[in-house]
Amino acid sequence: MTEHPTPDPDGLGAAVAALMDRARTDLADLVAIPSVADPRQYPPEECARAARWVADAFAAVGLRDVHLAETPDGSHAVIGHRPPPPGAPTVLLYCHYDVQPPLGEDAWHSPPFTLTEREGRWYGRGTADCKGNIVMHLTALRALGEDGIPVGLKFVAEGSEEQGTGGLEQYVAQHPEELLADALLVCDTGNAAVGVPTATTSLRGLANVVVTVTTLAGEVHSGMFGGPAPDALAALVQALASLRDPDGGTRIDGLPADGTWDGVGYEEEQFRRDAGVLDGVRLTGTGTVADRLWARPAVTVLGIDCPPVVGSAAAVPATARARVSLRVPPGTHPDTARDALTAHLERAVPWGARVAVEAESGGAPFRAATDGPAYAALDRAMTEVYGRPMEFLGQGGSIPLCNVFAGTYPRAEIILMGVEEPRCLIHAPNESVDPSEIRHMAEVEARFLRHYATAARAPRA
Repeated sequence: MTEHPTPDPDGLGAAVAALMDRARTDLADLVAIPSVADPRQYPPEECARAARWVADAFAAVGLRDVHLAETPDGSHAVIGHRPPPPGAPTVLLYCHYDVQPPLGEDAWHSPPFTLTEREGRWYGRGTADCKGNIVMHLTALRALGEDGIPVGLKFVAEGSEEQGTGGLEQYVAQHPEELLADALLVCDTGNAAVGVPTATTSLRGLANVVVTVTTLAGEVHSGMFGGPAPDALAALVQALASLRDPDGGTRIDGLPADGTWDGVGYEEEQFRRDAGVLDGVRLTGTGTVADRLWARPAVTVLGIDCPPVVGSAAAVPATARARVSLRVPPGTHPDTARDALTAHLERAVPWGARVAVEAESGGAPFRAATDGPAYAALDRAMTEVYGRPMEFLGQGGSIPLCNVFAGTYPRAEIILMGVEEPRCLIHAPNESVDPSEIRHMAEVEARFLRHYATAARAPRA
């Protein structure tokens, strides 16, 4: 585990370090609960067990009225609070206790629901996303001690974030007073790399569609009819190929794709390692990696329905469909992006084939304002812990809840931070966390709460 990089005159760093054995035990307990919020894959009782674990743990560190609140999608959010000292601001601590299913279990080098240490990292589903952030919160509050927490606290742990069913988003809209705070710590991201203090200030939005192409009344024999008979799968492939330039960059008619990123960069070789790009395979698109990840639209074909290779017949496909995902940078409305994608696909399908484009899930991009007292306090805390100033990072993913928070609490500062960094491989087999990030980010959170208490005597959001 990395040594504390800067002097620790108040002993807070040492207090966090002394809690790391307990943090490991906590994370092992949480990882052992397969809290996948999909009853088709795992029993709902597992999510209930994780929710109770979280509720008990945060009640034990001084939060009051910790309870499970049912949200409109049927999941349960763990909610609690602690009143502020006179004149002090209130901070919301966010995390989620549900996890992605451990798809590709054969690719895991150790059981996904057993915390396993290898080469200094802790492996298991949820170690980083987002149970590592739950443990980060607990460790920070324990280090401060119940009598040393200098701000008011509100706490929420979401129970269905990975499913994207929007339960907490709807709950916030229905109960705005319950999570009202001056600063919101959305702890479901992390640093640009281990040891590089970073706040995420930009999230891409999302516009998904399903495109269906039909050319024939039914499949016909490829020997008798192949040639003049229009192949629906070939038509679909041609339309999908038109979404990219020859260099692989996203090209959708009417959608700008020349944005630039002005925060911390992402070195190409590091990206290749983090993404597992094979030797000799070129990256797609132009511009810097950060431009392509965080400032420009990005299209991905998520899946195709067509005859599988095994069992396929000598027949011309009559219909084929694909699920297409479009990530949208800040500055572009997702509805505008979806309309452009839909129109492009409708024009690109050849031969007069029938095409239907169905809108699917979507979400707006997000950009944080960074000029308030919370960001100043966070920069101070990160500089003290890591020995270098905070940098700003974008995220290619989407967190729709951030836009709900921004709309519901327009005066609040929203900070995205946490223990997740590229080597964590969140959502993939062999997810892991670097325990030094739990340690250092817990200290960052504790120091942030102290600094923010003195820097912000602002009215509530």
